[in-house]
Amino acid sequence: MSNIKYILGSFGDPDEMMHGIDKLQENNIKIHDVYTPMPIHGIEAKLGVKRSRLDIAAFFFGITGTMTMLTGVYLATTVDWPINIGGKTHFALPDFIPITFELTILFCAFGLVGSYYASTHLFPGRAPRVMDLRATDDRFIIAIDAKQNTEHTKIDELLKGAGALEVKHNERKYISYE
Repeated sequence: MSNIKYILGSFGDPDEMMHGIDKLQENNIKIHDVYTPMPIHGIEAKLGVKRSRLDIAAFFFGITGTMTMLTGVYLATTVDWPINIGGKTHFALPDFIPITFELTILFCAFGLVGSYYASTHLFPGRAPRVMDLRATDDRFIIAIDAKQNTEHTKIDELLKGAGALEVKHNERKYISYE
């Protein structure tokens, strides 16, 4: 039992899995993570997952794009090549609103993609790692850290009592596709 890293409860129904989460939390058993083949409303609040900060990152990426464009246009039209065209000012802001908007969106999109990959460790070319391959198809998996929760038989009974189709004891953290 010393090699066991995770206890995995496999459920066939999301309601049974939510019931299993309730049972485990009532008995003060810490849940490592939950893997589902589809989004389940309210599971983040039940597990205590913190709110994502990607919206704040998006704002700062967008501001960076806006400032980059406006600074570039100012330097190009006012400092480097101040040409008088039709009596307009050198820095005619309304002329540059469309391209400023486009650069704001571009910086925001690329910045968010990079932030998402960095925060989830899903870099291109990396083999995906999952606890149980069926979690991507039709099973709902509750993963419990076996090192933190030493009452393995009690956890097994709670998971089976909540409707788990199968309870496995994993010796590895992840199952690789390779």
